[in-house]
Amino acid sequence: MANAKLIQAKQDAVDVVTAKLQNSLSTVVADYRGLTVSQVTELRKQLREAGVEFQVLKNTLLRRATAAAELTELDGVLTGPTAIAFSTTDAVAPAKILNDFAKKNDALKLKGGVVEGRVIDADQLKALAELPSRDGLLSMLLSVLQAPMRNFALAVKAVAEKEEQSA
Repeated sequence: MANAKLIQAKQDAVDVVTAKLQNSLSTVVADYRGLTVSQVTELRKQLREAGVEFQVLKNTLLRRATAAAELTELDGVLTGPTAIAFSTTDAVAPAKILNDFAKKNDALKLKGGVVEGRVIDADQLKALAELPSRDGLLSMLLSVLQAPMRNFALAVKAVAEKEEQSA
């Protein structure tokens, strides 16, 4: 009887993690071995402020969840102590925060992750983390779109000024 309850509790935990893997925009897997309690607390605080959920999970539980979510390519990075960050609102936030934290704390290592249903490795995660934010990208796009119109306006103004001077 107790064994059946334990098995059911583990299955429920797998179901919860499976749902998080399927519903999150991005998931980042990291090795946190060597971080102090205060460092982990600071990392959790930064992630919580960005709306990112951070958990330490057993690799066997994660492997079962990745199999259920059809993300078995992620199993290759599920070795050693594993922490996982889930974000349902921002695809870049977990990678950005964990990458920035890893730069300051050598003990944190990015292993890999899932972004919008696609499994990526640590190098791709770092490249994603280096991208500007969505707002930054939108402002760059707006600047690029405005440039031709601004140049045209300056050319028209220059022609008008030249006409005034010659008149």
